[in-house]
Amino acid sequence: MFHMEFKKLTVVIPCFNEASTLREIVGRVLLADTCDLITEVVIIDDASTDNSHEIAMDLANNDSRINVLQHEKNQGKGAALRNGFKSGTGDIFIIQDADLEYDPNEFVKLLRPILDGSADVVYGSRFRGSETTRVIYFWHSVGNKFLTLLSNMFSNLNLSDMETCYKAFRRDIIQSIPLNESRFGFEPEVTAKLVKLSPKPRVYEVGISYRGRTYSDGKKVGWRDGVHALICIIRYNLFS
Repeated sequence: MFHMEFKKLTVVIPCFNEASTLREIVGRVLLADTCDLITEVVIIDDASTDNSHEIAMDLANNDSRINVLQHEKNQGKGAALRNGFKSGTGDIFIIQDADLEYDPNEFVKLLRPILDGSADVVYGSRFRGSETTRVIYFWHSVGNKFLTLLSNMFSNLNLSDMETCYKAFRRDIIQSIPLNESRFGFEPEVTAKLVKLSPKPRVYEVGISYRGRTYSDGKKVGWRDGVHALICIIRYNLFS
């Protein structure tokens, strides 16, 4: 039985130079099964140098559920998410990347624990369960698992995929967290700060599919981001 106080879903889409996939992913989001929640899509164009902004505005002009924000200077994914969280009006927020690595048809998996009153936050794990996953980049998976393990040691959570894009939050939870990281440090920062909230939110994890892209396809995360994530885990767990 779903809790009827949750009536609206906000999907936050940070976007930087994703003109080749933006229109398709937004279309998939709007067609996804969202448990009959009213859908709001907030696209944050992080000063793209391709025509991502023009595509986003065209989408917004043709669908009142879509809102577009634009950064004059490129600030990073974390900064885009901060602005998306501030402007969103939904009862629940889900993060969706502007590429095609994550499938919006799986929103229902992330939403269900919140809608049935069990969870306040849900992570979608690429390493849990038997979902379809593209086989790619061994050392990326090793790095992700290492960062998750280190984060778990500090936070006392037992996540299998801290670095996942797919995260769903109750609005009051995510809007209560002061976020600082402007790039990919968002993932370890938000995880560290979640467990410091009082009362502690109920965190769940569900298995999701993943169709990772290569660097030639436009993948942006590199080893420097992994090093910075390591620093963020220590900083926000020990000193924040």
